[in-house]
Amino acid sequence: MSTNPSVFYISPLIRLTLMAFYLALTIPLPFLAKASSAPLPPVVVWVGIGLGLLALYGALSERVMVDEEKIQVAYPNWVPRFFRKGWSLPWVDVKDLKMRTTGQGGLVYYFVTQSSEQAYLLPMRVVGFARLVKLVEAHTGIDTKDIRPLAQPWMYLILLGLTLLLLLADGWTIWTVLTQGSIA
Repeated sequence: MSTNPSVFYISPLIRLTLMAFYLALTIPLPFLAKASSAPLPPVVVWVGIGLGLLALYGALSERVMVDEEKIQVAYPNWVPRFFRKGWSLPWVDVKDLKMRTTGQGGLVYYFVTQSSEQAYLLPMRVVGFARLVKLVEAHTGIDTKDIRPLAQPWMYLILLGLTLLLLLADGWTIWTVLTQGSIA
């Protein structure tokens, strides 16, 4: 029996892309609030951006741990349980993996328990997903040969490229606001 669990983290490419995208969407807001004399002070907007970034970082700090007895999704202790509480599922309780289609046409998989009272989403955005799936098959006996990650790396590379373009536009927006003082 192994005492050291295998640990899988969310892909750094996914983390970088989503955090950069968040910043690209929010960084111009305090500058625009100031330039447009918005009723909300820029400092309040900065605090909101910081809290949102912290929440996003917490959500992206998910880790999946697999050992001989269970699969577990957990978050660091600083992430409040009401925000992201994680889950644990003993292998003996796993009945099947069921495929579901997402609203965007992708495929996700859920662990179905013996009691069928609850389903648990198979984490699909982790580094080493193929190894994770092999461990699931080894511990459950469920055929996993057709299971593929939800999103391929090239999709996140495209989003990262577009995010970098958005950050360039943000830079221009901020520069315009700072040099002109206000917007019409």
